[in-house]
Amino acid sequence: MKNGTWTKRVGTAAAAVAGLLLLTTPAGAQHWLHPDSTGRTNQSIFRALEDWPAPNDLRTGSGAPGARYWQQKVDYRIETELDTVAHRVSGTERITYHNNSPDALDYLWIQLDQNVRSLEHSRTYQMRRALPEEIDPRARRWLGVDLFDGGHEIGRVQVVDAGGGLSDAPYRINGTLMKIFLPEPVMPGATTEFEIDWSFAIPDWGRGGKEEVSDGWIYELAQWFPRLSVYDDVNGWQTDQFLGRGEFYLEFGDYDVRITVPSNHIVDATGVLQNPAEVLTAAQRERLARAYRGEEPVFIVGPDEVMTAASRPAQDGMLTWHYRAENVRDFAWASSKTFVWDAAGFQYRPDQPPIAVHSLYPRDAMPLWNDISTAAVIQTLETYGRMAFEYPYPKASNINGPAGGMEYPMVAFCGARPRGDVEGGYSDGLKYALIGVTIHEVGHNWFPMIVNSDERKWTWMDEGLNTFLQHYAEVELDPDFPRWRGSPQSIVDYMRDPDQVPIMTHSDLIHKDFGNNGYAKPAAGLTMLREAVLGPEVFDDAFSGYAQRWAFKKPQPSDFFRSMEEGAGEDLAWMWRGWFYTTHANDQRIADVSRQDTEELLGSSERGRYYYRITLQNDGGLVTPVQMDITFENGETERVDLPVDVWRANEQEFVFGLFSDDELTKVVVDPDGWFADIDREDNEWVAPAT
Repeated sequence: MKNGTWTKRVGTAAAAVAGLLLLTTPAGAQHWLHPDSTGRTNQSIFRALEDWPAPNDLRTGSGAPGARYWQQKVDYRIETELDTVAHRVSGTERITYHNNSPDALDYLWIQLDQNVRSLEHSRTYQMRRALPEEIDPRARRWLGVDLFDGGHEIGRVQVVDAGGGLSDAPYRINGTLMKIFLPEPVMPGATTEFEIDWSFAIPDWGRGGKEEVSDGWIYELAQWFPRLSVYDDVNGWQTDQFLGRGEFYLEFGDYDVRITVPSNHIVDATGVLQNPAEVLTAAQRERLARAYRGEEPVFIVGPDEVMTAASRPAQDGMLTWHYRAENVRDFAWASSKTFVWDAAGFQYRPDQPPIAVHSLYPRDAMPLWNDISTAAVIQTLETYGRMAFEYPYPKASNINGPAGGMEYPMVAFCGARPRGDVEGGYSDGLKYALIGVTIHEVGHNWFPMIVNSDERKWTWMDEGLNTFLQHYAEVELDPDFPRWRGSPQSIVDYMRDPDQVPIMTHSDLIHKDFGNNGYAKPAAGLTMLREAVLGPEVFDDAFSGYAQRWAFKKPQPSDFFRSMEEGAGEDLAWMWRGWFYTTHANDQRIADVSRQDTEELLGSSERGRYYYRITLQNDGGLVTPVQMDITFENGETERVDLPVDVWRANEQEFVFGLFSDDELTKVVVDPDGWFADIDREDNEWVAPAT
């Protein structure tokens, strides 16, 4: 709090009027927050961003895909088998690559994500730092153990010739990538087909792994098959290595997948089950049909039916589950004999087919999951459908297993189970944890599963946008949901940290506090834009416009920024530059409050007895709009909202003036914390006692 002192202004009326005119016109010299040493270049925070590529007929200046925008298509036909004795998965796939680019391609790059765990190929293993001198006893069992060797074992790579025959294709493995040399180029508009055989050992940790629970093993298979790298107009081949943090960038395509597992297993996967009569009992098929008619969950496999003979159509041997999915960028699946399974249906309108909503979890996850999971999935479909676009896929599943929280098309893998700390139930904290992780992972269907950003480079384009939307779904499901990650108020400590990198930093180059950088800070910036800068109506129109124009396409950061500006009708260079491209913080300060008799200033007191000047200093590196609460002696408080433009002429100082008949007693800047001011000690001024 600033100790209140009055600065009294006196002078002739003519001089006062001249001073008033100076206050209402730009100052004679620029006062930039970040000037260069010569003063000869434009360093205004409001200047256009130099980092954006020039618009063209592929990506327009409006932020929309251009008339000549293109992207590749990759279709997969996969047969895979789960070995629950050796804990291995193996498969064969035929890949059809559609070259929609204007370029002839002599070779193809394939992603082998499992090689992140390969003793031979993993750069992540090689990057491990030496053990510290002191190790917490709780962490010792995780350190110094043998590294798991679970990389892709490639058995066969063959190209399909014009007559349908197969011939060996030479290939070279480079870390988590494999280069296939083609016998002849794939010309623009043409397709090529090839086949790969592969297998790997399933790890106990990571995004795709296995876990033993009370009733047996749960297997979650993700990043499990060799997948095409992206070839696009920005990168050519996107060949960033998978190091474990920067996630995925993939092509859309159609999938036809057959999954062979022990007959006592329940499977769920990306896509629609094609052979329910072969893998489900008649009772289960009837329950599914009934479940889809409403939002109240129905048990398809109840807790008392897990691992019973009546729950499976075959008692021994193997069963093959057949799934198809159209226009998805990835495929994941889970299999276990331990699954309880509940389901429901969700519709945006009564005249459309219901979206199938599934939750699968072991009995160890009850009572939490049967209370929370399906309801949280449905809330995600509703909120994200309103704020971005309606969910276009036929199903959405949430599966409990070894992954704490991961996302794939139509399938989320989430952790959280009752800990036994609340007898017969679970704590509010655990309830909120499951709500939050479910909404977040299911929400990733929008960003990046459909709005297909490059996660290897730009974490914020999916994690930040998704974290922003997550809060709105959480409070709509439970109005008492605790303060959310990504609010401007919650990001202040991180904004103070001098050892951070800009949001616009490639995922694998974020050296610390990855969660705040990729998730919380971008979400806080978008919340600030929505709630305190543009307003919900304007923001939502622009945001949903971006999401819809880039659905099933591949936006870059500049496409998002340009699309938001065009949709909102605002130049937001100050916001993108300050919040996304730098690590500067907002620190507005009340430097002075002065009072002058209006009679003395204007020769009349018709406007009010007093004229007040409130001098604001900008001590941080950002500019933001100004919000002030001004309280008068009569107890009334007036909210003043000033646009960011008040800083255009002078980024360091702005003087606000107002007339009043009443004494001014208090001024508070950023009263609600919407602008994440990092030093609130100087945000309040109180009038001196008289």
